Amino acid sequence: MTESPSLGDFFAQARAGQLIGIKCGSCGALAIPPRQLCPECGQRKWSQIPLSGDGVIASFTVIRIAPRGHTGESPYAIAAVRLAEGISLLGRVVDIPFERLAVGLKVRFRPLVVQEQTAIGFGPV
Repeated sequence: MTESPSLGDFFAQARAGQLIGIKCGSCGALAIPPRQLCPECGQRKWSQIPLSGDGVIASFTVIRIAPRGHTGESPYAIAAVRLAEGISLLGRVVDIPFERLAVGLKVRFRPLVVQEQTAIGFGPV
């Protein structure tokens, strides 16, 4: 068992194309790092596990007026994706036209680099 990976570790692995999660050694709950304590049982017995990156859109929104610093990127879509392993993650939707976006649409993880920062992306399967 190890400590939960840091946010930097999570995004470094994402940039390399590997989405990771953590699994509690006490109760088996899955989470996205970083986490100090298990959200289910409160323990600190994490092990790192690779995630498939496959999931379905649980909800989404199209950002037409972007926040300061991202104005050149709009419009873009953000989705809450329920991964095959059962945990959810927010990410930017890429390579899917807005009119095709729908709850239940199958997507796959894609690492993104936006303004030199690694971001989580999801595109078509």
